[in-house]
Amino acid sequence: MRIPPWSADALLGIAVTGTLAAVISARQGGDVAPGPIAYAWAVGLGALMLARRHHPRAVLLTSAFGLCAYYAVGYPAVGVGVPLAAALFSAAEAGFLRWSVLTAAGVLGLSLMFRLLEGQSAAFVVGYDLITHVTLMAAAIALGDGLRSRRAQRELQLRENLSRVREERLAIARDLHDSVGHGVSVISLHVDVAREAVPPGNEALDEALLRIRQAADRTMSDLRGAVGVLRGAVSLDDLSPVLDPARTAGFDVSVRVAPEARELPELVDAAAYRIVQEAVTNVLRHASSASRVSVSATVSAGLLHLTISDDGPPDRNPPRERYSGHEPADNGAPAPGSGMATAGSNTTGADNGATAAGSGMGGTGHGLAGMAERARALGGALRTRHGAEGFTVEAELPLVRTA
Repeated sequence: MRIPPWSADALLGIAVTGTLAAVISARQGGDVAPGPIAYAWAVGLGALMLARRHHPRAVLLTSAFGLCAYYAVGYPAVGVGVPLAAALFSAAEAGFLRWSVLTAAGVLGLSLMFRLLEGQSAAFVVGYDLITHVTLMAAAIALGDGLRSRRAQRELQLRENLSRVREERLAIARDLHDSVGHGVSVISLHVDVAREAVPPGNEALDEALLRIRQAADRTMSDLRGAVGVLRGAVSLDDLSPVLDPARTAGFDVSVRVAPEARELPELVDAAAYRIVQEAVTNVLRHASSASRVSVSATVSAGLLHLTISDDGPPDRNPPRERYSGHEPADNGAPAPGSGMATAGSNTTGADNGATAAGSGMGGTGHGLAGMAERARALGGALRTRHGAEGFTVEAELPLVRTA
């Protein structure tokens, strides 16, 4: 089982404190007998290890100055390598090799100077003691830098592997889109042509063709989802690529994505993202008199509710488009399972003509019809409202596909 980083740091801190406390208790030299403050210093040096991952340079410098302060008081000798080894290792592991080397050299230089000024034997200090400390500190720095180097190598290898996998997935996605996607589109086209040629009164044939069309739509939806996953799925959790162009164009953009709308099934998430993308593109292309764009995504009763609106009447002559989705009830009530009011709005239905606010939505579909197709493929519904307050696109997508 992998030890959590904070646990490893705590264990390292305990080891530092225990080692220093043992060395202090040995009372090797010193003008002042070690008391509570000396042991508190050992605890403090160990506690610094808890911050070594986030502030390695601060830990290193604090340890070095703390060691100097310890010796300035006159406490027993604890060396310079043992107190600083963990801090030097941490800084080198974090990529601050120069800081580790310079700090070690500075502390060793100060230690050598003061010991020689105190009259200690130069042969002993330089020939034995200094070599011991240099070896310990160099080993700590080398170990930290080696771990950093191996980690960087693993990360580089991982990035290369991910890049190769992504290239392979993109190649598969292109093949699916170009071959299977084209074939399903041709099927849908011919079915639509065949339905137009069905003689009146032949409901059974029309129903059979309709079922083929619906099956083709579901297949296309699944294909889009598979291609989206292969290409790297888009999500409502990150709408920046969709909304940044609107912000750049000077629109006041407001976004409200409920927490539960950030964890959706992949197909629903991808369809919702594309609906928002096409709706916002429509605003940029056709609603030049608008100044505000708002996007809302909430979840209730097993449905994802999307609302994309602007505050200005679009400046174009709307054509009529055909939509697909839940059939509205005759009395203006929402369709079963849709939960959407239809009064004063254009609701998507299999046989409904709706006043569209332009068809040149751009994005990855074909305007409002493309958005409606995405909603229909998941068993959802889409409607538009065009009034004095602006233009609104509303969609409901079941979290579990019903179509």
